[in-house]
Amino acid sequence: MRYFLHGLFILFIATTSAQDTLNVVTAQQGDGIYSLLRKHGLSPSKFYNEFVLINKDLLTTEEFLKVGEKYILPDTILIRELKKVEIIKDPENEIFGTDFTKIDSLSNRLEGAVYYLVSGHGGPDPGAVENFNGKLIAEDEYAYDVTLRLARELKSHGGKVVLIVQDKNDGIRDQRVLDLDTDEIVYPNLEIPLNQLSRLKQRTEAVNKLYHKNFGKYQRLLVTHVDSRSKGTNIDVFFYYHERSQNGRRLAESIHQTFEKKYALFQPNRGYQGTFEDRSNLYMVKNTIPAMAYIEIGNIRSKKDQKRILDSDNRQALAKWISEGIILDFESRNKTN
Repeated sequence: MRYFLHGLFILFIATTSAQDTLNVVTAQQGDGIYSLLRKHGLSPSKFYNEFVLINKDLLTTEEFLKVGEKYILPDTILIRELKKVEIIKDPENEIFGTDFTKIDSLSNRLEGAVYYLVSGHGGPDPGAVENFNGKLIAEDEYAYDVTLRLARELKSHGGKVVLIVQDKNDGIRDQRVLDLDTDEIVYPNLEIPLNQLSRLKQRTEAVNKLYHKNFGKYQRLLVTHVDSRSKGTNIDVFFYYHERSQNGRRLAESIHQTFEKKYALFQPNRGYQGTFEDRSNLYMVKNTIPAMAYIEIGNIRSKKDQKRILDSDNRQALAKWISEGIILDFESRNKTN
């Protein structure tokens, strides 16, 4: 299949270049994939993976652009042809929303792995809330959006994904201010209770039942939250695991290492203070069976952290970096689960 795609790529360049049907651009100093796509009116959330798919031989190992190199932008005849043979079609993908239903198959690096994704709060509990330019923003909406984006990334690499918290009509959203609602459910179709302990028990039971159903498979749990601290406190992304879970520690550490590496590349003068540590006292960390990582992606009350959370490109980058850490964990795993 990969050889066929490469041949198809060459064929289309040869047959269409004279007609100027391919939109080719030259990378300038300071360009990255996100900024290049935005510069040409394309959403990085929708087209990042497609860009990498057709230009992978022209990128560095870190998916950086090379200054002066020519790159093909997505949404061309070539992309439409590639999609005919390189797309994941799954009715479950409708949860991502109309614009994100189609998922490019980038690899099978996560083949055989099962991931349970839980976004914090939901239903009658919005989690932490804050006023932003006269509108309320809520933790559950942003945690859910990042979780949906993470799910698409994992599926694009062959992973099996189950969303434990679901909202049938939200999907992935590129707006800065995500409207609040209370219609989230817990897998498979359970109304979320008002009581906090009941909510935690409900999603814990959902995860554990699925774990027993998939017993013998490689299974991991990711829980995503947005923190709430004083307004002046900005935090880096940090990770928790259960003290007695070596696999959970390795998962959290793999994602943490990925974030350290990304910060060193993209913000070398800033430094990264995020940590991974034991928090066995947290209910879901303590009571769920699969090895897991509990992720806090920022402080919703901090103006600096709001830039990380409210910008859709940043939410996409968070999901992508988390997925890269998950892949690192899977590919470095021991023979035992």
